[in-house]
Amino acid sequence: MTRSASSRTRPAAASRWPKASPLRVARALTAHGAIALAISALLYVLCVTGTLAVFQAEWQRWEQPAVSEFATVSPAAAERAARAMLARDPRPTDHLYLNLPTPDIPRLVVTTDHDAWVADASGALVAPEAHPWTQFLLDLHYYLTLPHTAGLIVVGILGVLLLAASLSGFLAHPRIFRDAFVWRRGSGQAAEADLHNRLSVWTAPFHLSVALTGAMLGLSTVLAIALGAAFFDGGPRAVFDPIFGAEPAGDDRPADLAAIAAPLGHMAETHPDLTVAHVIVHDPGTAGQHTAIIARHADRLIFGEYYLFDAEGRFTGTVGLADGTVGQQVAASVYQVHFGSFGGLPVKLAYGVFGVALCWIVASGMTLYFTKRARRGRPAPRLERAWTGVVWGTPGALGVTLVARLVGLTSAAGLAGLFWAALAVAVIAAVCLNARARAGRWGRVWAGGLPILAILLHALRHGGAAAEPLALGVSAAGILVALAAWRSLALRPVKS
Repeated sequence: MTRSASSRTRPAAASRWPKASPLRVARALTAHGAIALAISALLYVLCVTGTLAVFQAEWQRWEQPAVSEFATVSPAAAERAARAMLARDPRPTDHLYLNLPTPDIPRLVVTTDHDAWVADASGALVAPEAHPWTQFLLDLHYYLTLPHTAGLIVVGILGVLLLAASLSGFLAHPRIFRDAFVWRRGSGQAAEADLHNRLSVWTAPFHLSVALTGAMLGLSTVLAIALGAAFFDGGPRAVFDPIFGAEPAGDDRPADLAAIAAPLGHMAETHPDLTVAHVIVHDPGTAGQHTAIIARHADRLIFGEYYLFDAEGRFTGTVGLADGTVGQQVAASVYQVHFGSFGGLPVKLAYGVFGVALCWIVASGMTLYFTKRARRGRPAPRLERAWTGVVWGTPGALGVTLVARLVGLTSAAGLAGLFWAALAVAVIAAVCLNARARAGRWGRVWAGGLPILAILLHALRHGGAAAEPLALGVSAAGILVALAAWRSLALRPVKS
């Protein structure tokens, strides 16, 4: 006779692990959510700053509008500016840079390791270069204001996470491409989820390429350090030199400054079709000095080619970024692809639109996560309000730093600390409010009001220079973005 199923059932073996208390599990889940929120917040900061950094040349000119601009400069004037810079500051410097007038920044700027000055078309130094907010914005995007190596590592890892999130999102939604143009309009969760998925599909080439190139830029130094130590018995230069060129051995004996006019004349005569953007004198004023000219090639993604000259101005060759190995050309194109620094203003505007879409994708992704979590009986209202503080606090904190820069409340070095402090205040304030909707409303006032205040202060500070076409265009765009922030629907309460 067969035993019944109940008679064959044995009691389950006791677990060897101690039973977890519900309180401890709840605290662990909260900590887990807080860590995810922090990572998402850093990723969102990178998305916002990256969108703004696409227009770094425009920001630089807007921040210092009252300097002379011109389309070209003579080789002799460029050399006069370089000599004037070394005469003004005779301290030893490893490099002397001349940023020549280009369509995006039609100015002549001379830089050493210690200082930077703007020169006029005759080569006379006229004013110190002053765009600390633009430089802070770039440092925030490149390094999250951390020490450079550590910052590159963190930013590179975040690029990998963005790439992984994008790919896993596509895999988790098999119909995402089939439903690329399906959008259930309304104010509910379904409409917000559809818009999140639609923007993810429509901008996929952009955010996948940005994530990949960001990871490459961020982690390249780390990989170079590791590869250099493991295979080349040296540092990262052993990896980068075959790509970007190696510097010859130095000679510290004093010497007159290397010729600059002669190399520029050579470029104008032999390569009139190229845009000469930068002149770099390595170890200026020493017997071992040499010059590199970076020239941009039209209709190419590479940032340029290095044309090399000796101290007397004789051409010695190129590095090979334009016609070298595939690896060299890819490496020279990563920065351009990441920031949209090709194709002029139309490409920049497209990157700006796609960047705003990526910011919305990241913001709405976390919002949908919290909404689904609440529907499953595991709400996290404080974390949800904290995320609202991050979304609106990030542009607001950038507005605080810009206002502080314009009224002189803080030094250039203090902008980083001010940004993180303002963002922390925004997050804490959002958590203290008793509803996400209220946090979102105050966030819109914060994020939209401060940029408009900054634009008004800019007009008062610079007077007529603020009405120049470029400065006026940047200010007008800022006002439109601020008004859009006030009317944004991204963080309205999601109805199920």
